[in-house]
Amino acid sequence: MLELSGITKSYGTHRVLDDVGFHVAPGRLTGFVGGNGAGKTTTMRIVLGVLARDGGTVTLDGAPVTAADRRRFGYMPEERGLYPKMRVLDHIVYLARLHGFDRADATARAEALLVELGLGERLQDNIETLSLGNQQRAQIAAALVHDPEVLILDEPFSGLDPLAVDVVAGVLQSRAAAGAAVLFSSHQLDVVERLCDDLVIIAGGTIRAAGRRDDLRAQHAGRRFELLSAGDLGWLRDAPGIDVVEFDGGYAVFDADTDEAAQDVLRRAVAAGAVTSFAPRHPTLAQIFKEVIQ
Repeated sequence: MLELSGITKSYGTHRVLDDVGFHVAPGRLTGFVGGNGAGKTTTMRIVLGVLARDGGTVTLDGAPVTAADRRRFGYMPEERGLYPKMRVLDHIVYLARLHGFDRADATARAEALLVELGLGERLQDNIETLSLGNQQRAQIAAALVHDPEVLILDEPFSGLDPLAVDVVAGVLQSRAAAGAAVLFSSHQLDVVERLCDDLVIIAGGTIRAAGRRDDLRAQHAGRRFELLSAGDLGWLRDAPGIDVVEFDGGYAVFDADTDEAAQDVLRRAVAAGAVTSFAPRHPTLAQIFKEVIQ
C-alpha cells in the first residue's frame, strides 16, 4: 500500500500542501480530484521524488519509498513527454528496454499493450502524426509497459473521446484487477465517479474528503429520497417536513426534515397505491465536490 502522511510543501511563504495524507491500496483505483492549483500534481510529484517535500512521509508497505521502489512505479505526467520523431512501437520498446527487458520481451510487451489501447494500426507511425488523443494513449502505454506495481496518472483522460475513455478505463481496471495500486487525477468527475473505488478530494492544498466512493456518497446523502408509485403523488407537496425537489405524477424526489417524515411519506404512498420503489438518492461526485470545498 502506498501511503502519504502529513505532507507539506511551501514555495516561499505560500504553502501549497498542508498536512496531506491518504493511501492508495493495491487492486483499487483511487480518483484524485480538485480544482486547478489545488495541489494534485505537486502531491504526485512528491510521491515520485521529482519534488522534495518539506515535511511528512511517503511509504510503500510501511517502509519509506526508495529509488528502487520508484522503479516499480509507472507515471504519466499531464504534459506530454514523448519523442515526436520516433515511431510509436519503437518508442514504447525503447522505454521497456530502459526498465531492463531484452528486445524480444520489450517488443512483445509494447505491441500487446498498444493493441490493447487501440493503437494496433499505428505502430509504425511517428508520434507527431498521431492525434492528441492517440498521443495520450501512447503516453499511457509508456507508463504501463513495465507492469508497474504502483501507477500514477495525471489527467489520463484528457483529450480522449468517449470511446477512447472507455478503452483506457478498461485498461486501468484490468491493471488494478491484477493487483496494481492506481492513483489518477481527472477533472472529468463523471469518469472518476464511474471508475474509482476510492476517492480523494483536495482543495487549497488540504484533503477535504477521502475514502471509499460509496461510503462518501452515503455520508453526504442527507435525507433526499426518490419515490416511484402507481398512484398520484400530488399530495406530497403539502406533506409536513417535506421539500419536493422533482415531481412528475407518480415520481418524486424530495428532502425530508427527519427520518420520521420520510417514513410518513412512504406509509401514505403505500396506502394510496402500489409503491414501485423508495430509496435514498445518493449525491453525485460533482455535488459532493462542491459541498466539501466550500
